[in-house]
Amino acid sequence: MSRSSLVSFLLTLSLITILLIISQIGVATGEPLSTNSRWIVDENGHRVKLACVNWVSHLEAVVAEGLSKKPIDAIADQISSMGFNCVRLTWPLYLATNDSLASLTVRDSFESLGLTQAVAGVQANNPSIIDLPLIQAYQAVVSGLGDKNVMVILDNHITKPTWCCSSYDENGFFGDKYFDPDLWIKGLTRMATLFKGVQNVVGMSLRNELRGPKQNVNDWYKYMQRGAEAVHSANPDVLVILSGLNYDKEFSFLRNRPLSLTFSGKLVFESHWYAFTDGRAWESGNPNQVCGTVVNNIMRQSGFLLEKGFPLFLSEFGVDQRGTNVNDNRYLNCFLALAAELDLDWALWTLVGSYYYRQGVIGMNEYYGIMNWDWDEIRNSTLLQKISAIQYPFQGPGLSETRVHKNIFHPSTGLCVVRKSVFEPLTLGPCSSSDGWYYSPQKKLTIKGTYFCLQAFDIGKPARLSIKCTDSDSKWETISDSKLQLSSTTANGDTVCLDIDSANNEVVTNTCKCLSRDSSCDPSSQWFKLVDSTRSPRLAESFTKMNPMMELPFEDSEWKSLITM
Repeated sequence: MSRSSLVSFLLTLSLITILLIISQIGVATGEPLSTNSRWIVDENGHRVKLACVNWVSHLEAVVAEGLSKKPIDAIADQISSMGFNCVRLTWPLYLATNDSLASLTVRDSFESLGLTQAVAGVQANNPSIIDLPLIQAYQAVVSGLGDKNVMVILDNHITKPTWCCSSYDENGFFGDKYFDPDLWIKGLTRMATLFKGVQNVVGMSLRNELRGPKQNVNDWYKYMQRGAEAVHSANPDVLVILSGLNYDKEFSFLRNRPLSLTFSGKLVFESHWYAFTDGRAWESGNPNQVCGTVVNNIMRQSGFLLEKGFPLFLSEFGVDQRGTNVNDNRYLNCFLALAAELDLDWALWTLVGSYYYRQGVIGMNEYYGIMNWDWDEIRNSTLLQKISAIQYPFQGPGLSETRVHKNIFHPSTGLCVVRKSVFEPLTLGPCSSSDGWYYSPQKKLTIKGTYFCLQAFDIGKPARLSIKCTDSDSKWETISDSKLQLSSTTANGDTVCLDIDSANNEVVTNTCKCLSRDSSCDPSSQWFKLVDSTRSPRLAESFTKMNPMMELPFEDSEWKSLITM
């Protein structure tokens, strides 16, 4: 095959690959989802990655927030345009079990709370629902999301409509004042039945954040198994999503005592992780040490479920989107590194820019919300950039387009290391534009299909590509408690870490940061994660402009045999 024919063929292949990747992001296909080991898959067995946002509908008004600001279809369109393929839509148990509440109209609900402006807003933006019963208004939101091909997970967030959560709100565990197990089973069954056959409803989360002094393992098994069976019996199409103990953090009891269910291929576990889960540790401690400790805890408490062959849905994470919260900012970088490494399904808290009524306050601003108070602008576009890389699957069934390689992911930007040419510095760019890297047992980072390896040159200088890959300056160790710093030794004997020169967006090497217990230090510019991927790397600009012999247009096996000759 001539080189021009090869280039034409590869360009066509690249377009097909991009379309295949897009097809695996996951939309409401009309067919039920199921599980295959740790992956959620469609009817063809191809992975569907849940990249969701939480939309609150469980507070006192029992109306999805924001409908006084924007039409349902406009909000649904905004969700889709931001790269989210699903919504975790919350609901209070009483919506399904208290007929008086469910039949109350949207207008009556708002007026009972003195929310006259909300009435006027919904009348203007969503007039078709203002006089609908609350349960039908909820259905209208689900339908509007389906019209935009947005999947929905129905999340039973709480029993009595109110803000969640507290260990002493009597909504937390089976047997609490507002948590009657039989009523809960009744409500789950009703909702599962109501949405049976609704194609974009792909899962039901049985209960949010189990908590409080009554929680115990035996009752967890007893009632969660009952709830799971009830949902599956009423609606066998949906994924059945189970939360753990201690605010959706603790599943370690499942290591040696599995659930006993009559069905398979539908079970998903969900977990939550915020900065405040660990108090002020991120701000008061050394970020490398805190990240390492917290990640170890997460893997011990819930991450091990992936190894046991179950999907783990991180159904809540989030940060103060004003960007001024040090505790949140440091946590987010560690979160993104782990979410990329494990290629998790997830849901961001929250879509909501402001609430009709929360904790006694009318129109409360939600600083964890993607939308601003008026719901007419994105609060923090930088956050959307950061999470964009994890909105797409790195691997899984149907994505085995090439053998496993690495992307060099930079969590504080949400970008990956990319190359333009052999003579230009490496930069950060979209992970979809990243080359595949191989990380050898000798700890060399080599670009797939080439002889080029990553080499440290000097402090403050760009890292470069070289074909001389046997010296210490091309050996990269993961160091620090976080295991997120890539360290090498230059020809001058200096120990350096991969870093970013933010002024030029260039990948450089600098003295390694924050290896001591200093809590004031921020290592985020030096945090990189080697992420496994089976997506086809981009077709990089050919090195043939410089030297046609440097690019290796061979199969992986041929390339490997050449390199090891």
